[in-house]
This record gives sequence, C-alpha cells and structure tokens, in this order.
Amino acid sequence: MSIHNVRLEVMQLLEKDVDSFMEKFLVPVEKIWQPTDFLPNSQSDSFFEEIKELQELSKDLPDDFWVTLIGDTITEEALPTYESWLLQMEGIVDEEGKYLENGWAKWIRHWTGEENRHGDVLNKFLYLSGRINMREVEISTQHLINDGFDIGTSHDPYRNFVYTSFQELATYISHNNVSRIAKDYGAKKLSRMCKIIAGDEMRHHLAYSEFVRRIFEVDPSEMMKAVQYMFKLKIVMPAHFLREGGQEKGNLFEPFSDAAQRLGVYTAQDYVDIMKKLITIWELDKITGLNDEAEKARDYIMKFPERMERISQRIVIPEEGPEFKWLVPAKK
Repeated sequence: MSIHNVRLEVMQLLEKDVDSFMEKFLVPVEKIWQPTDFLPNSQSDSFFEEIKELQELSKDLPDDFWVTLIGDTITEEALPTYESWLLQMEGIVDEEGKYLENGWAKWIRHWTGEENRHGDVLNKFLYLSGRINMREVEISTQHLINDGFDIGTSHDPYRNFVYTSFQELATYISHNNVSRIAKDYGAKKLSRMCKIIAGDEMRHHLAYSEFVRRIFEVDPSEMMKAVQYMFKLKIVMPAHFLREGGQEKGNLFEPFSDAAQRLGVYTAQDYVDIMKKLITIWELDKITGLNDEAEKARDYIMKFPERMERISQRIVIPEEGPEFKWLVPAKK
C-alpha cells in the first residue's frame, strides 16, 4: 500500500473521534469569550472615558512592545491562508483533490472560528490605542494574505500536525509573555486579553499534539520521519513573508523577530524549548515498532535541540530596530 493510501486510512481512523476531540479541545460558541468582552462598550456612557484610559496606558508601552503586538495581530489576521492550507490536506481532499465534507473539515472550520476572534480583538485594541498607523498595519495584513506562505508541509497531514503542534505552542508563549509585559506596565485589561488568547492557543496545541500522539500509535515509522522532516526543515513562522507596503516580501520579519527577542516575548531559546517539549510529550524515546529509517530519524531528532541550542547562543540581536511605518509617536 502506498504512503498516500496509508495516510488516508489513518486520517479516516482518527476521524471517528473528531467529535470527541472537538468536545475536549474546543469551546461551544455560546460559552466562549468574544472580542467585545474585553473592549470598551460603545453603548456605555463611559465609553469615551474608557478609551481615554486605554490611550493613557498605551503611551507608556515601548515601541518594541507595539511592534511585537502588531506582528502578532497581523499573524492572527492572516487566518484565511491557514484555513485554506489545512483544508487541502490528505484526508480532507481525496486522491483527485476533491473536497470531502467530513469530520476533519468540521474540525478545521471550528478551529478557525475560535482563532478568528484573536485577530478581531487585537485589531480593535490597536485601533483604539492611538499609537498605531492602522492603514499601514492593514496594508501589511493584506500583503501577508496575498503572499500566502510555504511552510514545507505540502498536503501531508502528519507534517501539518507537527507544524500546528509547534506553532500553537509558540503562539501561546508569545501571547503569554505579551500579557506579562502589559501587566508590568499597568495595562491590566490588555494583559487579561492576551492571557486568555494564550489559553486558547494552549488548548489548540494540546489538540494537535494529541493528533500526532494518536498517529504514532498506528503508524509510528512514518510519523517519526515526519517529525524529523519538520525539525530538519526548520519550522518557519506563519508571518515569515511579513512586509510593509511597497517593500519586498518578508522585509519586516527579521526586525519583528528581533523586537520579540529584545523583549523576551519569543526567543531562539523558546524555539529550542518547544522542540524539547514535543519530544517529551510524544515520548519519542519510548516509541516502539520503528523500521531502520525511522530509528535513524529518531536519533537525529533526539540530538537536534542541542545542536540548535548551540546555534541560538551565537545569535546577535541589534540593540535597536528600524523605524516602522506601523507606529506613531505617543502624544504627551
């Protein structure tokens, strides 16, 4: 049987449990938070006072913080790219590329519905803060959606689930650290907002990690090779094509990453720590029934974080970043 057909069989096997996955890892629409729960109420008599308070607190937040928050927001708002990518996976389309209305398609749409709230609430906060040139942010967002991305997974569900397991944990770390910094500056509502977004990301990370764990139970060798492939490829961030208007694709990703590193929001060490955590979660050292090629893949995986750690220690981050069109000076 071909690798393609085996993957389809495994996806069909796991699909029987999609409803239980949704019940465990997603929250019903009527019960989950919505963006307006964290923003000034436009129907309230205190609406303008709340905005004024928000803008006063925003004055003290440093430029690197705003660059990081904007980059996170744009990444969240490029959701159409991620949804369309995942809906092309084997198991959601058949051998001829025909879309299947099945449990996996349902999962992707409901996951997208939860993720969509993140960009909504962060975008509105940026708009109300008075610190942001929203037109430039909107231009960057449109470019990021237009440019798409290539994360190296093709339509392979095994590789895609490794990617999403990693990426959801990375966004948890990023939003959680932004929450911590906002709290340090007294921006308690923003801190709470980012904290609850981080909670969503952790739930999603647990879901995709569970999918990988379940695949290891039935197709361990191919799943191990998929993990090695993604680690070796290096897992790129969804915003790796981030840019300003009139600039080349990807011109802003490095300055955005540098800002996140300077703040301690998301660092090269975090990247290494995520790999280590995934190795532990999936108990890769205990997987049995591997063929020779997969055993070699495991050996590579187990040594890889240490190699990456040595590389990360040599990275030099500039003390200051370039001027971003996204930012406007704080009014005194």
